[in-house]
Formats: sequence, C-alpha cells, structure tokens
Amino acid sequence: QVQLVESGGDLVQPGGSLRLSCAASGSVFSINVMGWYRQAPGKQREMVATISNDGITMYANSVKGRFTVYRDNVENTVYLQMNSLKPEDTAVYYCGGIGRYVYWGQGTQVTVSS
Repeated sequence: QVQLVESGGDLVQPGGSLRLSCAASGSVFSINVMGWYRQAPGKQREMVATISNDGITMYANSVKGRFTVYRDNVENTVYLQMNSLKPEDTAVYYCGGIGRYVYWGQGTQVTVSS
C-alpha cells in the first residue's frame, strides 16, 4: 500500500504562483511514475504533469512553460511548481502514484481568481 498526502492548495490571483507537495509513504518502491492530475467542476480528471523514477517528465500542453514537476527521492516527495496561474487552472489537484496499482491522494483545491 502507498499513502499520498497533498498540500499547498490555496486561493491565488491570476498571474500568481503556488507550489503543491505530495508526500508518499508505505511501499513507495512499487511506484514507477508519480504525477499530478486535476479535476475541474463538471470535467473529467486530466493529467497535468508526471515524473518517472528516472526523472523523465511529461506535461499537458496547457501547462507547458508554466508548471514544473520535480521530486525529492530522499523525502519521497513530489512537487508541482505552478507559475503564471490562470483562472482555467482552477481545480482540485490530485497526486497519483502509478506502479502495479494506481494510488491517489485526497486532493487539494487550487482556485485562481481575482
């Protein structure tokens, strides 16, 4: 079993920045890819950014150049640095761990509004 706990969500003005954190515990050795996903009201959950154990990253086109995903393997924590935030970035952001199984955190709310 893997436990994922997100933090860092907040209300921020357009153009602002936030950093989300996802702390993993348990059988973290079973995870190959960690990622951030988001779900806005009335929409399906979508991939935002992922990072593999080898450090290979992938981003949704909508966040390229604005968001950066990185990890601290000592602390078993994955981060999502979000810059130049837009109202359309408003969503619940979930941390996901993918291995033989898929694990999800409880989500953290990000609201971009003036």
